[in-house]
Amino acid sequence: MRILFLALTLLLPGLTLAQKPKKTATPAPDKDKQTAIASLDSRFSDYAGISKQIWDFAELGYMEEKSSALLQEQLRKEGFTVSAGVAGIPTAFVATYGTGKPVIGILGEYDALPGLATEAKPDFTPIAGQKGGHGCGHNLFGTASMAAAVEVKNWLKASGRPGTVKIYGCPAEEGGSGKVYMVREGLFNDTDVVLHWHPGSQNGADAGTSLANKNAKFRFRGIAAHAAASPERGRSALDGVEAMNYMVNMMREHVPSDTRIHYVITKGGDAPNVVPAFAEVYYYARHKDREVLQSVWKRIENAAEGAAKGTGTKVEWEVLGGVYNILPNVSLAEVMHQNLKLVGGVTYTADETAFAEKISQTFGEGQKVPITNAALVKDFRDQSDSPTSGGSTDVGDVSWAVPTVGLQTATWVPGSSAHSWQSTAASGMSIGQKGMMVAAKTLTCTALDLYKNPALIEKARAEWLQKRGADFKYEALLGDRKPALDYRK
Repeated sequence: MRILFLALTLLLPGLTLAQKPKKTATPAPDKDKQTAIASLDSRFSDYAGISKQIWDFAELGYMEEKSSALLQEQLRKEGFTVSAGVAGIPTAFVATYGTGKPVIGILGEYDALPGLATEAKPDFTPIAGQKGGHGCGHNLFGTASMAAAVEVKNWLKASGRPGTVKIYGCPAEEGGSGKVYMVREGLFNDTDVVLHWHPGSQNGADAGTSLANKNAKFRFRGIAAHAAASPERGRSALDGVEAMNYMVNMMREHVPSDTRIHYVITKGGDAPNVVPAFAEVYYYARHKDREVLQSVWKRIENAAEGAAKGTGTKVEWEVLGGVYNILPNVSLAEVMHQNLKLVGGVTYTADETAFAEKISQTFGEGQKVPITNAALVKDFRDQSDSPTSGGSTDVGDVSWAVPTVGLQTATWVPGSSAHSWQSTAASGMSIGQKGMMVAAKTLTCTALDLYKNPALIEKARAEWLQKRGADFKYEALLGDRKPALDYRK
């Protein structure tokens, strides 16, 4: 019997006692991809210089005048037609090259964060007088996306193939929900697939979601009075803020455990001996399910109204931003992952290694990871039901308007947190710039696959329609308000 079994296994290779998983080799790049990668390598210093200029500008949301103008100028030089000031936002733009289908869009961001101005050094070195810093690496984001769009343009021109590439200049991702207004304006309606990326401390292209987010400023108004001589005549707006915060903090015990709520008091009064007539608190709430988020948000509003009633003050609030969770697309993510493997991660020079090791020493206990991880590409994971991070992004709204896929590359020292001085420093030097080029190459190669194989787009759209649902109707979480152009002022 044993002899018969062995004979059968020779005749039928699929019949084995314990079938070993097949190893999938990373495919060699085709000629077009090799050409694009080589072209991007040849322009490294150009793109590094552009990213550093935007890093130096460090412009906050909706105030990215120089950053947006620089990217637009470069794209016009490359033959793109640029529509500026779209969706009622002076610093938003759409740059287009080519004709016909498919239409591939690439997202670019360029806003900085407040309070993170530090030099590109491995120790915290504040920059006097500078309000913001690129702690999320959007100086790299916008530049890499532009570089990829340029390479796609070069390929379309050389190949003579039909197709259109668009780069969307997206301001105020950090709390300003810039892309929401662009979605609401219908700017993605004729786009077949959208590609994006984000700076990070590792390389990966998982299919994952994000947290839906809603945020607003709650403004309390009371009655000023002398805090010692006639306190009974006053009604403290600050009491209203503090009462609201107390109730929301009590509420944390009674919301889903994966909810995130955070706030800052932006105005609390001017002098202790004056009962504050005005006070303001800025709230964010997040959850992976936007319906749960809406429910939690209503309770936050109720807390504000209760606080005002209890303190004899009045309250009003302005919703400044609101974004959907990302709708993941596994079929597109698999294509992007293969191209990320093809491109590979980031390797450091001796100077970069010394920089990274010094940065790594500033991390807290348990946060240090090998800096050589920057060279690795994570295995692909389908995390469609799990946020890949605790963050939120207005890319979420785009993903419900058009099939969308993104990746993360190691632009920061492994172990770095986003929105930190460590990530700001790395975003302004060669470590960040190398990770930026990994993203540019991966975006380019993924776009080439989609142009050459329209069946990939059809498969992605079928998955997108199934996940989105037949009855889906887009309604922005921030309502019909105009862009909050002054939210950082």
